[in-house]
Amino acid sequence: MFKMADNYSSSKENKEEIDKNLKGNEKKKFEINKYLPYILIILVLVVVIVLFANLSSELNGISNKLNSLSSAKPTTSVTPNSTTENSTILSDPSYNITGSLIVPPKSLPNDPVITANASFGSRLTNINQPLNKSELALFNNANDSYFEEAGQMILNGTFGGYVFGSTVGSNAEVKILDNPFVVNGKPSVIYFGSTTCIFCGENRWAMALALGKFGNFSELYKGYSSFGDHDIPTIYWAPAHYNQSAEDLGNFYSSKYINFISIEDDLPITGGFQLNPMSTIGARINATNNSVYINAFKFILQLNNFQGTPYTIWGKYNVLGADDADFGFKSEPSGNPSIEYKTHNMVFDNISHPNSEFGYLEYAGADLYIAMTCASINNTAPICSLPVIPKLESYEGYN
Repeated sequence: MFKMADNYSSSKENKEEIDKNLKGNEKKKFEINKYLPYILIILVLVVVIVLFANLSSELNGISNKLNSLSSAKPTTSVTPNSTTENSTILSDPSYNITGSLIVPPKSLPNDPVITANASFGSRLTNINQPLNKSELALFNNANDSYFEEAGQMILNGTFGGYVFGSTVGSNAEVKILDNPFVVNGKPSVIYFGSTTCIFCGENRWAMALALGKFGNFSELYKGYSSFGDHDIPTIYWAPAHYNQSAEDLGNFYSSKYINFISIEDDLPITGGFQLNPMSTIGARINATNNSVYINAFKFILQLNNFQGTPYTIWGKYNVLGADDADFGFKSEPSGNPSIEYKTHNMVFDNISHPNSEFGYLEYAGADLYIAMTCASINNTAPICSLPVIPKLESYEGYN
């Protein structure tokens, strides 16, 4: 009996132990089920972190590669003082089209010539007034000797950093194109600027001097940059819509060597520098139904390197900034102020008889445009035989 009691007691204890273990297992199972969602979340987070780390590594590798590629392409601005080397030849589309260029109106009723005098900072005196014959002759018949002297000054380093090509490798603004923009069998000079832009205002003087060596202007007009941008005296290719938002398209230039395609963006000149959205400018050009201008602006967009005005193309050479910084030269004598404080007549005087570095600097900027154009037309124009021009072509790497 005693032995049987022990067995019963033992089996009872075993049963209790089993029940206890079962309850423990159920409890553990309950606890696992309770924390399972959190465990799964943690596992998912670990997987995401690992994947993100791998992706970040890949992106960093791509970014480093892109940075190394972009560092090989010098950046530019509207100012001409870069010191990096020329970039490689740009891959651009080929345009060889026929069509008429835009001939603009010679007057604008809503933007008339203003004859009232005004002081610096609010000048509009003679804006949109056409140049007279003697003033036009300064650009159509400029003395070759001034181009020669200014070109030699570039070569001997007189201008330092004031001209974008004043030292070897310092003309990073110039990009070489695969193909010039050809219209009616001739390569083109394309200009995209703004009436409110001070660098455009300065740049047009040198541009007109250069263009005058390949053709003639029958009309040019007096103008200014915007009041908020120093209202410097300049010339316009056509009367400007200085009171409104608009586009001035076309000019009064002719040449047997090149076309001149000019796009001038307008906003009220009483403000500072502004530029309409590219989509707005493009829509206005498209509205003209002029295939030359529509395709010229398309060409600019396809090059995909516009960074500011002035933006020019001289045959096979695309210039992303101004020719020089003619805004107070280091050795300007007293009584001969920088362009910001000059009148039109003072600038005309400096161009007709250069008597300071200001005047020669405009010819120097023109020389570089001439060298690009000559290199684009196989040096067929008479100005290309001026001794300094082939030297500049070689010095700047245009040939």
